[in-house]
Amino acid sequence: MKLICVKNEEADQRLDKLLARYLKEAPKSFLYKMLRKKNITLNGKKADGSEKVKAGDEIRIFLSDETYEKFAGKSAVSNRKYPTAKLQILYEDEHILLVNKPAGMLTQKAKPSDVSLNEYLLGYLQQTGAWRDGEIAGIRPSVCNRLDRNTSGIVVCGKSLAGLQQMAALLRDRSMHKYYQCLVSGQLGQEQRIEGYLWKDEASNKVQILREEREGALPIVTEYRPLKVFGDCTLLEVCLITGRSHQIRAHLASTGHPIIGDSKYGDRQTNDRYRKMYGLQSQLLHACRLELPQMAEPLQDLSGKIFTAEPPLLMREIIKSAEKET
Repeated sequence: MKLICVKNEEADQRLDKLLARYLKEAPKSFLYKMLRKKNITLNGKKADGSEKVKAGDEIRIFLSDETYEKFAGKSAVSNRKYPTAKLQILYEDEHILLVNKPAGMLTQKAKPSDVSLNEYLLGYLQQTGAWRDGEIAGIRPSVCNRLDRNTSGIVVCGKSLAGLQQMAALLRDRSMHKYYQCLVSGQLGQEQRIEGYLWKDEASNKVQILREEREGALPIVTEYRPLKVFGDCTLLEVCLITGRSHQIRAHLASTGHPIIGDSKYGDRQTNDRYRKMYGLQSQLLHACRLELPQMAEPLQDLSGKIFTAEPPLLMREIIKSAEKET
C-alpha cells in the first residue's frame, strides 16, 4: 500500500489529475477502475476522481510495490542537480516567489544548452530543501512572466500548482499591473497613452510598430509618465496595458525616444556614448513595480500587495549623473 499525503503544492486540483501525475504510465481507465474498486481511496472513503484535493488529504493506493513502480515510471525523485546563482529574492511563500532578475540573464531557455533564471530557480529551491526534482508529482516550479535578456526587474515564479495557476490567470486577464522605469533619449514632459499595432518578424526577432492594422499585427497600448526630465534624456515610468514582445522598447523608439542602451531599437551614437562613458551593455529598462489584485484562496493574503525592485546600480548611477548635469 502506498500512502500519499497531499502537500500544499499539490492542493486545489482534481484527484484524478493528481493520480495521473503520480502514476504517469497508468491508463486513465485503470485509475478509474481502481477508484471504483476502492483500491484507491481518499481519506479512507471511496472516490470517483472528480474530488478537489486539499492539503493534508490522504490518498491510499492499494497496489503491490512492483505494480506501483511500474505505473510510476520516472516519477521517482531524480538525482539531477540544477545550477545555482546568487538570486535577489524579493518575496517568497509556499506558493510564489518574486526575483529581481539582473540584465544579461535569460528568463527561460532559448535553446537546450542555455542556463536561465528558470534553472537557477530550481537550483535555489533544491538548495533550500523546498523542492526536489520529481518529488511533487509532475508539478515543477517555473517562472510565470518573461523579461527580455537585457531587461532587469521583477519576475514572478510559481512554486505550487495554485501559485502557477493563479499567476498565469492574472497575466492572461491583465489584472496584474506591471510598471517599468526606463531612461529614454530626448525630453518628454507630458503623461501619454500611445496606441498602435505590433508586427513581429520571426526571422530577425525584431518588431515593427504600425499606425494601422495589418494582417499578423497585434494591437498595443502603452502608458507612460515622466518622472524626471534631464537635459538630453527623460526617466519614464511605463505601464504595459498590453504585454507584447519588445513592446516598450519598440513603441518608445517609434515615437523618436528610444531607450538608451537598446542595441536593437535604440540610437547607435547615443548607445556608443553611454558605452564609453559608463560601460553600458544593455538597455536601461527595469521592471520596478508589481501590483496584485484581489486574490483567491490560498493566495488571498497577497490581495492588493505591491512589490518593488530597485533598479540596477549602473542605472542608478547614470540617473544620478544626469541629475548633476541638468
